Amino acid sequence: MASLRRLAWMCRDLAKQHVDDPDVPAAPDGADGYAEWVQIALILYRVELKKSLRETEDYLNEMPGILAVFDLDEAPHYSSFCRWENEYRMRELRRLLRASAEQAGWSGEAAIDASGFQRDQTSYHYRDRANYSFQSMKTTTQIDVNSLAIKDAHFTTQKAWDGHIGMQVFRVPAEDLRVLSADANYSCGKLREECRSESTRPLIKHREQTPL
Repeated sequence: MASLRRLAWMCRDLAKQHVDDPDVPAAPDGADGYAEWVQIALILYRVELKKSLRETEDYLNEMPGILAVFDLDEAPHYSSFCRWENEYRMRELRRLLRASAEQAGWSGEAAIDASGFQRDQTSYHYRDRANYSFQSMKTTTQIDVNSLAIKDAHFTTQKAWDGHIGMQVFRVPAEDLRVLSADANYSCGKLREECRSESTRPLIKHREQTPL
């Protein structure tokens, strides 16, 4: 319980640092209204617990000590979690990601790589209910090689070139990096130039343009 409560306090503190007015009461408008810091804190807590929306509601209602950390007497309905996560823009979530990852510390050495999510891995019922039609999603992450903390992430449903995505992922935390590693898919002259302009050493395998 102590570790879970400590995690709840970490999510609460991080959320309060992120919002403009951290002193707003947790439920200023009654049972149907929740402060922005509460929404962010509960989203972070749910992700850390790795629980579904319904499981999160049931879990919190069985843990009054955790609810007390968030100044709540009762957990929000699971549909509220879904609505909150859909309302926050990706830019805000990336800021939260970087802020939470700072707690792990930075070694100054990072690596970039991507993975994909295919549409056929989800149920047709969910796709119809969520009303989306993309075929696949590409996720590119920048990870600290020592702490394995994710420093930044990029998501796209388009066929974007890895070199251009690499520049976007590199730019935000560029001032903290001494070494950036990537495979040949990120072999891009502009990315290497941008790395060197920020005093970052690019360890990127060169792509062979002709057969060996």
